[in-house]
Amino acid sequence: MLNRIDLRGSTADPSDVLPRAAFDVAAAVERVRPVVEAVQRHGAQAVREATQRFDGVTLTDLRVPTAAIQEAVTALTPQVREALEVSIERIRAVHMDQRRTDVTTQVVPGGTVTERWVPVRRVGLCVPGGTAPLPSSVLMNVIPAQVAGVESLAVVSPPRRDTGVPHPVILAACGLLGVDEVYAVGGAQAVAMLAYGVEGCPRVDMITGPGSIWVTAAKRLVRGVVGIDSEAGPTEIAILADDTADPVHVAVDLISQAEHDPLAASVLVTPSEALVEAVEAELAVRVTQTRHTERITAALTGPQSGVVLVDDIDAGLRVVDAYAAEHLEIQTRDARAVAARVRNAGAIFIGPYSPVSLGDYSAGSNHVLPTGGCARHSGGLSVQTFLRGIHVVEYSAEALQQVAHHVIALAEAEDLPAHGEAVAARFAQRDETESSSETVVAEELAR
Repeated sequence: MLNRIDLRGSTADPSDVLPRAAFDVAAAVERVRPVVEAVQRHGAQAVREATQRFDGVTLTDLRVPTAAIQEAVTALTPQVREALEVSIERIRAVHMDQRRTDVTTQVVPGGTVTERWVPVRRVGLCVPGGTAPLPSSVLMNVIPAQVAGVESLAVVSPPRRDTGVPHPVILAACGLLGVDEVYAVGGAQAVAMLAYGVEGCPRVDMITGPGSIWVTAAKRLVRGVVGIDSEAGPTEIAILADDTADPVHVAVDLISQAEHDPLAASVLVTPSEALVEAVEAELAVRVTQTRHTERITAALTGPQSGVVLVDDIDAGLRVVDAYAAEHLEIQTRDARAVAARVRNAGAIFIGPYSPVSLGDYSAGSNHVLPTGGCARHSGGLSVQTFLRGIHVVEYSAEALQQVAHHVIALAEAEDLPAHGEAVAARFAQRDETESSSETVVAEELAR
């Protein structure tokens, strides 16, 4: 079922041969540009027209009534409500420890620089609702924003054809978190609505959360108008495993991520051919028994998924660092020590009892993570995403005078003399004032 890439004995850069999903955001940008521009020009009417066109839903009001949110909370089964509440508790605990504190550094006597952490004022949060409704994404986006101190949150999620509002479990998750500003809008039109604002929905300062390629393309278009968290692509799992790994664990974890999307990537990196054979045998049985067999089969057999055979775990580490997976599982001897050597991953799951599914819901970690190799330079969603560090500089006259000649020297070196004059003029003015005061005193004494 899985494609195979044999890197044993190879010294080549693995980046050139590793499987990747075909995810052409640039092409999608041109497809969604008319939608985004229509919303920018025509506001809510353009949002309604796009929703009718793409979702088959005619909206009177874009915003979901508060009563519908409360009804969704009430309708939750006890099991799902308890699961959501446990996840909320754990995610909040982890993210509370990410809070930042202001720090003041006394550079010199009379001269300080304070780094002040200020939350973004208003944030729009995208929650997918297409292939599968994802209430967990509500939790992963809303909780860090709340902990950061964001004062205004707007959630967008596509409407269902039968009800005209988002999936009830998504609404219920919003209700449990105290979020009552929810819009039955998805896709590129939702991103444009948040970025530019329409009647009844003020513009936001930042947009976060995953979505389809159309959402990702729209986020690329409005970046700069608003901040965005990332351009999320199809989900990925890489598993670095040796001959101690349980093939059942490996197989079910590969399947679990393939379940998301036909473009989802499931990659096994191992030096053990015996493990590969055992995993293949498990997949042959288990994939046919799952609910979403067709989707999973498409993902596992696609060019974005496969087995990478390596000489040893050291070589495997080079491969997973080159791949920079959204989710990386380590199922090896001394898994914790191996994991400590990983440089590039969105999140790392250590050992046989830390599956990615745990992180998707209830580990307390965040599941909004970089994809497509972006873990080489970016991290996942966190409290920090919603904070800005502002440097506050305060120097006294004496502290500025002490460093003035250095500022002037560097300004001259950069051929920016007015920069130096902005410092020198302060002391020339001060000297003139002091000189004038001394003259007045001298004249008084002379009398």
